[in-house]
Amino acid sequence: MIEPSESFPRQHARTRRFTCGAPRDVRVADDGSRVLFLRSASGDDPVNALWCLDIETGLERLVADPEALLAGFDSDGSQQVVPAAELARRERVRESGAGIVAYDALSDLSRVCFVLDGRVHLVEVAGSDGADRVVEVPSSGDAFDPRLSPDGTEVAYVSGRSLRVTGSGGDRRVIGGTAPTVSWGSADFLAAEEMGRNRGHWWAPDGRRMLVCRVDTAPVAEWWISSPVSPGVPPRSTRYPVVGTTNATVGLSLVDPWADDPDALAVTVDWSDDGTYEYLADVQWPTDGWPMLVVQTRDHRTLAILKMDPSTGGVIERHQMTDECWVDLIGGSPRQIGGRLLTVEPREGAYRLLCDGVPLSPDGLQVRSILGVEPNGDGYSAVVQAWNDPVDIDVVRISIDDVGPKKAGFWEMVSAGGGVRSAVVGGGVTVVSVADLNGSSVTVLPGGQELVNYTEDPLVRPRPTFHVVGERQLRSAVVLPTDHDGSPLPVLLDPYGGPQSQRVQRNRGQFLTSQWFADRGFAVVVADGRGTPGRGPTWDRAVRGDLAGPVLDDQVEALTALAASDDRLDLSRVAMRGWSFGGFLSALAVLRRPDIFHAAVAGAPVTDWMLYDTYYTERYLGHPVSEPENYLRSGLCDPDGWATGHPERPLLLVHGLADDNVVVAHTLALSRAMLEAGRPHQVLPMSGVTHMTPQVEVAENLLLLQLAFLREALGLTGQGA
Repeated sequence: MIEPSESFPRQHARTRRFTCGAPRDVRVADDGSRVLFLRSASGDDPVNALWCLDIETGLERLVADPEALLAGFDSDGSQQVVPAAELARRERVRESGAGIVAYDALSDLSRVCFVLDGRVHLVEVAGSDGADRVVEVPSSGDAFDPRLSPDGTEVAYVSGRSLRVTGSGGDRRVIGGTAPTVSWGSADFLAAEEMGRNRGHWWAPDGRRMLVCRVDTAPVAEWWISSPVSPGVPPRSTRYPVVGTTNATVGLSLVDPWADDPDALAVTVDWSDDGTYEYLADVQWPTDGWPMLVVQTRDHRTLAILKMDPSTGGVIERHQMTDECWVDLIGGSPRQIGGRLLTVEPREGAYRLLCDGVPLSPDGLQVRSILGVEPNGDGYSAVVQAWNDPVDIDVVRISIDDVGPKKAGFWEMVSAGGGVRSAVVGGGVTVVSVADLNGSSVTVLPGGQELVNYTEDPLVRPRPTFHVVGERQLRSAVVLPTDHDGSPLPVLLDPYGGPQSQRVQRNRGQFLTSQWFADRGFAVVVADGRGTPGRGPTWDRAVRGDLAGPVLDDQVEALTALAASDDRLDLSRVAMRGWSFGGFLSALAVLRRPDIFHAAVAGAPVTDWMLYDTYYTERYLGHPVSEPENYLRSGLCDPDGWATGHPERPLLLVHGLADDNVVVAHTLALSRAMLEAGRPHQVLPMSGVTHMTPQVEVAENLLLLQLAFLREALGLTGQGA
């Protein structure tokens, strides 16, 4: 509940960036009878429960409540026991909630499983005239990533380094647990952090066998994450696949979970005899066909889609993609339907939907992901996210087959009108999620019923104006103080600026903190330059070999172009703030362009790309042995790459000491280089904080400290809050 004197930073932190109370992880039954979703009880409650919407009655009901299932459960979830593997998964997916944060379900949503407090729970979801039933089934007590068998009677889950099965036959180990560096059933670090694959075991459609990942981290460099405020606590070991070094060995085996000795009977799936395909990006086992593997070469230039013979473990290549820079991993792609293969691939300057290699989506429409496939008369249609202008993402339906007058490739809007839209489909029901400048909503179609949303109204009201500027037609936004009088203002750039993330969208959540800074006396500029998604394959690949020059040049171009037509932007007082890639870009700005930028806050910045992981870094910069110059031009720790002849610019480096994605060594390496060069700077270490900064007090005060630093650095002290 908002207190009368509460500040926006406190509200922003308390509500977990306004995610509490919103419906999430929405699923639609394949018979269209029900919708399941997670939601917490209020706008500042992080503890999620499982809910059901009955389509026939239109009524929502609580199916599984963590506070009822666990005695003594704290309202903030702090007393929940979370296994280490689950904590790692939450960090990889940036999960800040508690309670039931993930679940698995049968396609008709009649049975569901989830883990709470490290224990496995099974749910029978009733119809509109019955009662739901939630039971705890025997488990090891440190369960992670539960997956239902196709008949809904058994649950496979990971415990430590082993895969186990529990249910009607009790709890038993299936495979694993004997070697200290080998795990079974889990995704490796790179798959979870960079590829979007967060699972490592899959049931066969008949429930008699499983595909199970085997991950051996013995070849991977061992790093240590310490807590300096607790010097008596030993550092935590982590296997980090640093660029240019050996990755974990990832294998895949066919296992009979019911055999007396599954280890002895496991069949190895060898998808790359000569080691060509190092990365396992995805695994699918559809009900109507052979398993499908998506594998990728280490240089990212080749991706193969393989069919696997479930009787032998042998593979056959079905489709291959190549690119001189890299092949993209696209959400929901590939997907099998009726013996055909749907993919999203670059064609004629756009990411297009293809069926067996034939383009379906029209020229110029950029397809972002495949959301689902649904029957369309005697054929099928694909439901995708797509856009013509990157500031808005729509939901579009595209015919796969010729059905009546609607030929293959016929497309129609499902949901449009501004903002970022997504959807899930099933049984003739479509649930559309919208995040626009008015807030967020989840609506069930047909009918238009909205799921209840408890999110709080922010104390700030973003009012961005959108612009297309410069020779490269950069998408940009400007946020000014509420009721500004038109006088010149210091400028704060607030970008992400790198691959895989957009900021300039008609989405309120993108501009909440920007508006708060604006209301403190800044003109805030947000710009998406080369490398950010939304402009097509050529635009994305413009950063290949150089993650510094193009992205910084585009921030400068957007800033100067906007200022040329708006004299409220005072170019004599310009700062930048950012986190992760945005933190790297902020530090880069004051080190290389002090003629433009006068101060910066760099949060969790990558400062030396030789300290980042193999998958992400080698995708954009190549292997450091064959392309070392790319690392030199993109790094920050070499003083030879800094500008000279200008006044030194204030820089605040902020980093969580528990960050296992961008480790604190990045900030410390840059700080050492600046100290040795006699360059003043400030470092704010945050003990116990990861890459997410989920702690309420930390998140609140971090905004306030940034504001204080920027005011002092730009000579704005003494102005009101």
